[in-house]
Amino acid sequence: MLRIYSQSLGCPKTRVDSERLLGSLGPVLTVSSPEQADLVFINTCAFIAPAVQESVQAVLQTAEDISGLPQGKRPFFAVAGCLPGRYGIDALASEIPEVNLWLHTNAIDGWATQLRAALALPETSDGRLLSTGPAYAWLKIGEGCRHQCAFCAIPSIRGRYVSEPLDALTAEASALTASGVKELVLVAQDVTAYATDFGSDPRVLLEKLLTLDGLERLRLMYLYPAGLTPALLRFLRDAGKPFVPYFDIPLQHAHPDVLSRMGRPFAGNPQEAVDRVREYFPDAALRTTMMTGFPGETDAHFQTLMDFVEKNRFLHMGVFAYQPEEGTAAAAMPDQIPDTVKEERRDALMELQNGISAELLSRYEGQRLDILVDAPSGEWPGLHTGRAWFQAPEADGLTYISGPGVEPGALVEADITEARDYDLVALA
Repeated sequence: MLRIYSQSLGCPKTRVDSERLLGSLGPVLTVSSPEQADLVFINTCAFIAPAVQESVQAVLQTAEDISGLPQGKRPFFAVAGCLPGRYGIDALASEIPEVNLWLHTNAIDGWATQLRAALALPETSDGRLLSTGPAYAWLKIGEGCRHQCAFCAIPSIRGRYVSEPLDALTAEASALTASGVKELVLVAQDVTAYATDFGSDPRVLLEKLLTLDGLERLRLMYLYPAGLTPALLRFLRDAGKPFVPYFDIPLQHAHPDVLSRMGRPFAGNPQEAVDRVREYFPDAALRTTMMTGFPGETDAHFQTLMDFVEKNRFLHMGVFAYQPEEGTAAAAMPDQIPDTVKEERRDALMELQNGISAELLSRYEGQRLDILVDAPSGEWPGLHTGRAWFQAPEADGLTYISGPGVEPGALVEADITEARDYDLVALA
């Protein structure tokens, strides 16, 4: 049996690529260190400079870890993903010769074939080697991006947007739920773009997924505002369960001048997108991401952003200080903002959001909610981490839960006994 040590860095889309690849290699055994493996596989991220640094460090550290092994005992070392997609295989191969195989993002469908050939493995059927535990799984529904935001390198790394085949996604989702997965989380660079490249829209996929046996939650992440049309929102409202009314809308800013400079596809008025969602889902859980310090952002622009966040009271929000990325249009813009100012604005926005999140979560104290249990917490025996319907995996806060029937993969009713700034405490 092939022994595999793997790391998947960056976003959930990278994780899905890794799980699909490793699941297509036949029977495997995952091990906890590179020295124990026959195959070492690192799937990298290169979206922003810190991610590049993390990926390079992971590759170099792994190369060092296995370099001391005897020649015949060294594992085959493969590196994939956005790092070779951004910088090219030739350049990286000359800098890090310890890597046996580089896998480019322009040939993801061929990764398994390349690895099987390199390792002399037989052909096998496709599958998924889940790394998320039994409760949930990510379902990547598209590759690349159809937008050209000024700050983002993804289109140059991953290419134009291409939807995954409908039949293949339906089969993959069916296999996941049949294995006991209760929550599917749809991801792409823009989930609302699904099927637009072949003249349709996301409803063609959602109609298939909503009827899957055993599916308790269907969650949609990365929803561009322009794609949240009345037709899609009406469809989701009428669909009901297992769809959860959780909307992750990456707005990035609130001032039209900044949005226009960013090249966002909805540069006019982001308030319209929020209002449209709440028109159809008054009690929706809203998540967003915001960016501070984009070139040309004035104090007045930032105040507009602060006012927008205070008014709309998102349950969850991530805030990032802008970083110029090589090769992007924004990196060459005038009026770059000093790092100290970017970070001060980020901290101020996060402080505001901290209070909003704590207040909104406090309303759940004393309620009885369904909690999907993810994993043991490690803090003390019997305590697990899980999530209410308004908590997305690996993005939002957690619910710490204990009591009868609490085990990974279980969906249990529990009393919310305490609300913290971002987390809940519950007793089943």
